[in-house]
Amino acid sequence: MATVHDLGEFRLIDRLSQLVEAAGLEPPAVGGFHLLLGIGDDAAAWHVGAGLLVTTTDTMVEDVHFTQTTTPWLDVGWKVMAANLSDIAAMGALPLCAVVTLGIPGSLPVSAVEALYAGMLEACHRYRFLLVGGDIVSSPRSFVTVALTGLCPKHPLTRASAQPGDAVAVTGPLGGSAGGLQLLLSDTQPPHSEAFHHLVRAHRWPEPRLDEAQRLVQAGIRCAMDVSDGLVTDLAKLCRASGLSARVYAAQVPVDPPLAQLIPTEALQLALNGGEEYELIFTGRPALVRELITAAMPRGAVIGEVTSGPPGKVTVLDHQGRELAVATHGWEHLR
Repeated sequence: MATVHDLGEFRLIDRLSQLVEAAGLEPPAVGGFHLLLGIGDDAAAWHVGAGLLVTTTDTMVEDVHFTQTTTPWLDVGWKVMAANLSDIAAMGALPLCAVVTLGIPGSLPVSAVEALYAGMLEACHRYRFLLVGGDIVSSPRSFVTVALTGLCPKHPLTRASAQPGDAVAVTGPLGGSAGGLQLLLSDTQPPHSEAFHHLVRAHRWPEPRLDEAQRLVQAGIRCAMDVSDGLVTDLAKLCRASGLSARVYAAQVPVDPPLAQLIPTEALQLALNGGEEYELIFTGRPALVRELITAAMPRGAVIGEVTSGPPGKVTVLDHQGRELAVATHGWEHLR
């Protein structure tokens, strides 16, 4: 089996360039975008029409964000793109183009890199944006970094736009990704039922909420972010940016049904703190938020309200109005 050491950096770049060209990616469905220079020059270049450009980046490191036991290379490719797409969605933007940095040991099979790119290119096809270049470096541990640029056709969604009295809502059920990871790491996995496969796919193949984000923008919502580090953790970030607090009603938090089926005793805590969900949290006038949920987001729910109070404080209440102890506090690097 050929390794990347056998090919070397430049032949590997040629091979990946051929994969991207063969994928036949369609240009973004954003008016005025025209790619001038793609892979092969010192930098990519493009023309773009009127609008606000946004850029995000995300990294996945082997044995930190994934292992080969839990996430095959194809799924790593999809997932690193999904993480970036979710940030683009959280800004109310549409994706334009991505650049990729690979850090890989020379012993890594070329087939692993090709599978990684197949996952990334599938995301490019699904959400109609381009992969236009990147970099490859030698590394003792594999990692992949994606930087993604998007365009806000209208106003951006921000974390700092919440107002006291706003309703807090999420676009869909939570906890599935954390539940899938827990099942993959468990020594006593349940039978491979439809519920099991749903949760594993939620972890390996999350879907960013780009369509939902555009509905929020069109409706006039101003405040949103994605649930990447856990509902309570990310809502606290939003409240801190807005200088406010929030209350969450545990009974109203939508728990992924297969999670409640397979891991019932931990389902709520995983929904509150699981992370890697890529649903969106958003706030707005209560009547507007309820109308949006009813008309356009049937899997979503209103889960609480924004309040005056210490910036970043989130209180979770049970069905009797008592404060609920939150078992964990989401994901934070270096902690």
